[in-house]
Amino acid sequence: MLRIGFLTLALTAVGFDAVAQRIPDPAEHFGFSIGEHRKLADWSQLTEWYEILANGSGRVTVDTLGPTTLGAPFVMLTVTSEANHRRLDELRDIQLRLADPRRIGDAGELERLLDAGKTVVLITHGIHATEVGGGQTAARMLHRLATSDEPKVREILDNVILLDIPSLNPDGLEMIVQWYRQWVGTEYEAAPLPQLYHYYVGHDNNRDWYAFTQIETELTVTKAHNAWHPQIVHDIHQMGSSVNRIFFPPFIDPWEPNIDPLLTSAVNQLGAYMAAEVLASGFPGVGVHGIYDAFTPARAYQHYHGGARILSETASARLATPITLSFEDLGGRRGIDAQRRTWNFPLLWEGGEWGLPDIVNYMEAGAMALLTNAARNRRYWLENFYQINKNAVDRWPSWPQAWVLPDDPDHVGLHAVLRILTIGDVEVHRALADFSADGRQVRRGDYVVPLNQPYASFANTMLERQEYPDLRQYPGGPPLAPYDVVAHTLPLLMNVEAFAIKYGFNAALSAPIPTHDVRYETPRGVAQSRVAVYKSWNEPMPEGWTRWVLDEHGIVYDTLHDADIQEGALAGFDVLLFEDQSRNAIVRGYSETRLPAPYAGGLGEVGVEAVKDFVDGGGRVITVGRATDFAISAFDLAAANRVEGLESSDFYIPGSILTVTYDPNHPIAATMPIEGAAWYWGSSRAFSVSDGSIDVVARYGTGNPLLSGWALGSEWISGQPAILEATVGRGSVVLFGFPPNYRGQTIATWPLLFNAMMYQKR
Repeated sequence: MLRIGFLTLALTAVGFDAVAQRIPDPAEHFGFSIGEHRKLADWSQLTEWYEILANGSGRVTVDTLGPTTLGAPFVMLTVTSEANHRRLDELRDIQLRLADPRRIGDAGELERLLDAGKTVVLITHGIHATEVGGGQTAARMLHRLATSDEPKVREILDNVILLDIPSLNPDGLEMIVQWYRQWVGTEYEAAPLPQLYHYYVGHDNNRDWYAFTQIETELTVTKAHNAWHPQIVHDIHQMGSSVNRIFFPPFIDPWEPNIDPLLTSAVNQLGAYMAAEVLASGFPGVGVHGIYDAFTPARAYQHYHGGARILSETASARLATPITLSFEDLGGRRGIDAQRRTWNFPLLWEGGEWGLPDIVNYMEAGAMALLTNAARNRRYWLENFYQINKNAVDRWPSWPQAWVLPDDPDHVGLHAVLRILTIGDVEVHRALADFSADGRQVRRGDYVVPLNQPYASFANTMLERQEYPDLRQYPGGPPLAPYDVVAHTLPLLMNVEAFAIKYGFNAALSAPIPTHDVRYETPRGVAQSRVAVYKSWNEPMPEGWTRWVLDEHGIVYDTLHDADIQEGALAGFDVLLFEDQSRNAIVRGYSETRLPAPYAGGLGEVGVEAVKDFVDGGGRVITVGRATDFAISAFDLAAANRVEGLESSDFYIPGSILTVTYDPNHPIAATMPIEGAAWYWGSSRAFSVSDGSIDVVARYGTGNPLLSGWALGSEWISGQPAILEATVGRGSVVLFGFPPNYRGQTIATWPLLFNAMMYQKR
């Protein structure tokens, strides 16, 4: 794992027993006021600040949970009253008992726990590093909680245990701050960062809340969520600048059906309370019940672990550079129109300057409103949390009694599913003897997941197939687009057998297995080609996800930028991979008005010709998704995207799992089953082919190929080519219509990528 660029600070368990020191004003420490235009604190300044707070206040401790991807300290602060800190172990034990009703003896004990417990709140900031307000807001808000004696703060400290992760992406925070400082005051002030702001996954780091692929996600889940099981999680984000100034729940439909209705109601009331409090504090432009749904668990771990997840989204500026918007510049987006007063947007923002001071003020007002609600309604939050977990233990009538995953010691996908379930605090057992139930045979050693446990909703969500509702803008009209993808069935994504037992389950089981792990090994039986991955200065997230997969498997590769290819670097490689990126982004890249040299421009004519010469001389180019358009154009292939230009009312698959069939005689598919499952989403392709010399490696299933999710007009791709290989000169070009690697999850189709990179030409 790459570790560069940071000094890891020794912050573990600083604060409660440390020697007290004076806490300066933030401006004294940072040299500017938090939220000042064009001023951003970097991660070294911020971590030093949190150490100062912990050393100077008995209300604060700070812990380093571990290193980030690039080796920076990943920290969490625990903030509560001095009295609560002295009994923190006792309060955590109360919380964990309420999280698992099986540990509570009788009604009397429950009442004692409800009387003594505190509302546990986890606030997370800055997962998306370009959303710069969150990381800065944390510094100011935590200073207020550490030093203020105002009644509101004291009320919060007495009744709440706040776990605050001031940046979920310290690496990205540092990248953005240093990049912004480099160009502030020039024509490139607030220019886009020419790399992913999370080393591997960029913006997708908040789509990782059930796969747990990234270090930062796993640290947050295991050392904050699972260590405390908070009743409330507040995830602080920013959004575009032209709609509302800040968003709070209620979310729009649909909610994922395994989420307890008590939790949905809790989110609704808390979000509405926050909106009312922020409005009452004099902040216009507050909107609720718009834009964001609550369907995918990729964004909402706590919804399946008894707690309310509050997403706030504050309007952005240009990083720390202010913008000016007229009222006419404002617009609407799915349920909220910033120019029209409605029940869910009652007070208009009239326009004007908008910048970092506004962003920090709105964010802090929202977080303080949430903490006030958590303090004043302490008893409600504890009771509701307990009841949600009790409902799970008592098993919802609609759930199966258990899931079974047959044992297969060599199946990497099975071990990945087990890792996800056990990191997700699901109790997984092994059958102690053969048994039969619901007409199915279970063998000794098979993995069994009973659904009468606190986090059964997470297990059922991950293992069952999704049936996303057919939502339209109007009857018979275009689809009402989900906010994110609509399928997450792990057995399909990872080619794992899993079946539900609906009734008749009564078996001898082992104790729950410990947290499972999986180690990815270099694929066996394939020769090591010299692989290059194209790394644009407008870097797409799928490219980062693929680097993660290659690194996890120990596959050696290099990354090439435009100038490398233009200057002849391809001579040292056998394979060049273009991940999912538009033809325009590959060929043209950023303009010189957006980024300076050497970041401006793409491959250009010189680079395209170098790629063509590479293939003509025997190299292989692999393209995925939108990059297949580049391949078809550059090599004048007799193929086309069959679904290009279709209206969404005729064809729409917004992130679902489909059936595919493979040609077992083609080396790319030689290790695949005849039929399998693949991921399909907005940038995926189905091909039409007009030249018999192009090999069809895979096709989408005939009839309706949908396995999980939502698909409109699937007849357009039924039986159509999904993967092609075209011979060009002495080399070849491979076109993946679907991504063989989707967010590090599609273990079922990873072998296609490995085979395409490694196999020797026939």
